[in-house]
Formats: sequence, C-alpha cells, structure tokens
Amino acid sequence: MNFTRLAIAPIEPSLLRARAARDGYLIESPEELRVGFGEVVASLALPTGVDDLPDTVSFFATLSLKGDVGPRGTGIVAFASLPFDRTSPGRLDVPALSITQFADGRAWLTVAEGSPNIFDFIEDVVPPSQDTQPAVRLEYVPSGEAYARSVAKAVELLHESDLNKVVLARAVEGTVHEAIDPAAVAHRLRRRETACTIYALPVDGGRFVGASPELLVSREGAEATCHPLAGTIALPERDEHDDYTKWLLSSGKNLHEHALVVDDIASTLSSLYDTVDADERPSIVPLRTIAHLGSWVRARSNSITPPTAMALLSALHPTAAVGGLPRFNATSVLRELEGVDRGHFAGPVGWIDQNGDGDWWVGIRGVFLDGPSFRALAGAGIVAESDPVAERQETRDKLASILAAVLIDHI
Repeated sequence: MNFTRLAIAPIEPSLLRARAARDGYLIESPEELRVGFGEVVASLALPTGVDDLPDTVSFFATLSLKGDVGPRGTGIVAFASLPFDRTSPGRLDVPALSITQFADGRAWLTVAEGSPNIFDFIEDVVPPSQDTQPAVRLEYVPSGEAYARSVAKAVELLHESDLNKVVLARAVEGTVHEAIDPAAVAHRLRRRETACTIYALPVDGGRFVGASPELLVSREGAEATCHPLAGTIALPERDEHDDYTKWLLSSGKNLHEHALVVDDIASTLSSLYDTVDADERPSIVPLRTIAHLGSWVRARSNSITPPTAMALLSALHPTAAVGGLPRFNATSVLRELEGVDRGHFAGPVGWIDQNGDGDWWVGIRGVFLDGPSFRALAGAGIVAESDPVAERQETRDKLASILAAVLIDHI
C-alpha cells in the first residue's frame, strides 16, 4: 500500500473534530490535532493484546510513504483504543487519510493511493448543535454503598498482604431520549477541559469519547516521556482553589499514592533506558472540577534502536495509576472486587507512526456512546490509609465531570 504525505494549509479544527468524532479517529492535545478518516486500509491485530509485543516494524514495512517531509506523526499513522486488560485482543488501524495540525499552523495530509479527496469528508460536515439531555435512566454500578464496602475490603487486603495499592473502578450507565452526537460531546469536552487530550475512537460498534488528562507515554526517537497522575481533590467551579490545592500538596495519603506510581514507572523505564529523571515533587494539574497531583518522568537511550512506542506501551500498561501494585496481584484483586467490566476504560488510546514514535494517553474521563445509551467509569486509588466514604465520593466527582458533557442534570 502506497501513501503520499503533503504539506497543506490548516483546516478549521472544529470541522475536523466533528467529522472524526462521529465516524473517524480523533486525538487532539492542546498542541496537536490528529485525525483519521475513510476506509481502514491496513490493520495490525493484537490477538493477545499488549502482553505479546506486536511486530510493528514488519507491519509498517509493508506500507510505503512518499511526498513532502514532515515531523513525527505526520506520515503513516495507526490509531487505537485498546482494552484495559493487557491480554485482551486489540487492533491498530491505519485509515485512508490522516491529518496532523499543530498549534503554530503547520499541517500535513497523508493519503493512501486511490483514496477520496479530503474535502469529500469535510465539506458537508454538520456542526454539532445537540444540547445535553435529561436522563431517561441512570444507574451506578455498583451502588455507592456496595462500592464503599469493596474499598473497605481492599484496605483490609492492603494491611494483610504485600499489596501496596489497588485502583477500584465503578460505572454509571443510562439512556437519554435521542441518540447522542459524539461530535457534540467532543466539542463540549474541548471547551471544558482545555488542558486535556480529547479522544474519540470506534469501540465495539460504538464510540469512546473523552478528555484524558494523563499521558501514559510519548516516544520521540531516543526519548520517552510520561506524566502520571495520582492523588485527587474535587474543586468548586466558582470558588478560589488555592486552599484545595495546598491541601492536596500536603496530603500524606495522596502523596504516598502518587509516589508509588511515579517510582514504579521510573523503575520500569530504567530497565529500558540509560538515563531516567523524575520530578522531585509533584505539581498540581488543575482541571475544571478536579485537581490531580502530577509528575513528569523523562528517559533517554543511547542505543541506535531505542524502544518503540508499542514496546513502551507493553512495558508500562497498566500503570499503578489505574491498576495497582504489584501490578499482577492488584489486577487480580480488582477483578474480584470491582464487579464491572472495564472494557476500554483506563486502556491506552493513541497512535504510533512508521518510525516507532507515538503518543498514548490513559483512556479515562471518557464515555462509551451507542445511540441514546451511554456508559462511563471512574476509579480511585486505594492505599492503606484510604477512607471508603472519601474514595466513593472521589469516583462520584470524577463521574460527574464526565456526565456534564452528556446530561443536563447529572447529580
């Protein structure tokens, strides 16, 4: 399969976002807007998930690229939303057309031979106009009381075993009157969460749309960057936040939870890279209604063949921010205590190019859309100092931040 890369004039981002959110691939960070359209012209199957490292080098070797020179991620790009379960089957798709636009105005189009013109995809795009809707049905699974009991059981296990942390999730699911427009949700999230990466991808016959604040890993040549988040506080929308963020920066429980995640990621990268550096202290990552503790972890390799983005994904997922520690013990515990199928929640969402570069975010703060039905999940990191009632409220706060993009009244 032959592809051509062309430098182009930038296209109105709202048009690209709307079309990609509805029936394409959308990954939009504050710095880069990356979309894919059209027929899937090549796919890399992951029959055993990221547990068995796929041969991306051989896969991209079957695809040739000509045309203009461009930076990373502007050539042949494979998109994916992968399941949380690292052993579950997944797939990376290369669409017929992809566009990458940068905040400074630069833009590139990469198109497969024989594909339609890009304007066939965007000239008739209907701008999203759908408002949030009232819920016809709304159910928390498990209930708040049942979730608090699971947290209490997890705390017992943390005191009695070698478990250091486990992340317990719960879901909210429901329906509204009209089929939900993924483009309207994506636009709303872009306005609400300006610092997040907006994503919208096909999942199990529906759409997975969200605003992730957490960079799992970015690979650019010999360098890798992670920005894990752990430790959370709810923020009032109209009040000053200084007192809240000061409390979070001094919270022993949250600092402990955060340090577990950062240390584990740094340790994993140290087995793959020559140098690894992590922030000495976390900083505040403020969102619209929630703040997190975040730290940057950076690694560099002296090898002529540094790990690819997929190799890093395989080594890191799931991090302790969404699974727990030790990784495999925690995964077993959460399966027993959660009582919900995570599916793609907290799985990797992102892209990889033919050079092995790529960006992957943690698929959180998202909602699964299928006609008028929706389902969202959120988790809380449980450590030995956790309070079941506080952790229950944390999941409710996180779910509320997602539901605000779908429902009129989500309390």
